[in-house]
Amino acid sequence: MGFLGAASAHAADTTPGFACNFKAGTTLSYANAKYRRTIAKPLAFDIAAIDFDGQKAELVTPKGRGTLRVVRAINANHFLEVVGEGFLNITTVYDLDPKAKAHPAVHSRHFGLFGEPVIAQYHGFCLPK
Repeated sequence: MGFLGAASAHAADTTPGFACNFKAGTTLSYANAKYRRTIAKPLAFDIAAIDFDGQKAELVTPKGRGTLRVVRAINANHFLEVVGEGFLNITTVYDLDPKAKAHPAVHSRHFGLFGEPVIAQYHGFCLPK
């Protein structure tokens, strides 16, 4: 069951998109056989043109648009972006929390710089658009 119980709308069933805002996050970089943790800068973007039948959506940022793949789950939807060199960004949007009047969400980035792993994870909310 989601926040609204068995009769609740599935995350994103009733919206063509979301405005997502992640005010808190952590980045881990791996070098010289150890991880280093830093506070990530806030992040915001939109998820638009959600097409569940076609399993696709669009990522909208100030730098442009990108293609997202959609994977449905119970009480959530995952939006996957395959970025340069095959790295992944994953945003999970959960069912609406009626107290917060927003969808809890998590955004994870799995990439590398100069051959070293870099992992970022943010938590925040997405609002229907």
